[in-house]
Amino acid sequence: MYIAMNRFRIAPGREDAFEAVWRERTSYLDTVPGFKEFHLLRGAAGEEFTLFVSHSVWASEEAFGAWTRSEAFRKAHGQARSPEGTVLGHPQFEGFRVVL
Repeated sequence: MYIAMNRFRIAPGREDAFEAVWRERTSYLDTVPGFKEFHLLRGAAGEEFTLFVSHSVWASEEAFGAWTRSEAFRKAHGQARSPEGTVLGHPQFEGFRVVL
């Protein structure tokens, strides 16, 4: 199993707009072989930003890699644009192979 996560720093007051983009987009994940589950996590809010993490679970790292090269990936990410000033910097990717 493989877990893929992206950390997003969201400008204070823009959290609802960021959540709406994720809620309203078509992800196409349910059409991708090896996809298990997805969660958008909202972390602590500070003065500078609120932390969000996208968390997806895959059958394998290979299945995740295939998703990132797929037409479904291009379609999902082509429509997932937050209003300008919402996301502070680029998301930080983290990938993990499940050990236990």
